[in-house]
Amino acid sequence: MAICRRYSLNDDDAADVLNDGFLKVFTHIERYDPAKPFKSWMGRIITNTAIDHYRMNLKFSDHDDVTEHENIGNNAVIYDQLAYKDLLALVQELSPAYRTVFNLYAIDGYSHDEIAELLKISVGTSKSNLFKARQKLQEKLSASGDKKPADININAVASVIKPT
Repeated sequence: MAICRRYSLNDDDAADVLNDGFLKVFTHIERYDPAKPFKSWMGRIITNTAIDHYRMNLKFSDHDDVTEHENIGNNAVIYDQLAYKDLLALVQELSPAYRTVFNLYAIDGYSHDEIAELLKISVGTSKSNLFKARQKLQEKLSASGDKKPADININAVASVIKPT
């Protein structure tokens, strides 16, 4: 359910993604290779199902296409008192386009080329959405305390949200 929550706006949407994902797992169980970990196979199906839901529920109309972006906040420290639920809530407040690209890149480890192919957007749009998602998260994190946006490490946010 953690994967579903990362890509969904609320628990009801996450439950829909999870149900559809399990349906895909059970209907395609014959494709599972027992030589590989089941958890990884199922996680990939759930992630792809979440992306499918994203595509069905969103028109790509609210973002810019840029070819370069600046990587900000790499050398900073995240608030120790922020819990997993707090960080997940911040990510869920992002727009669907920003949230999906952030999850795929920062948490699931996809490249911008892979994200562009999965979401049928340009690489520049993927980079732009990641940059803007990071900016929004930094603004939200800095609003919750006295640190400046540049003092917050988004990679640390991703490491807390990423399942083990």
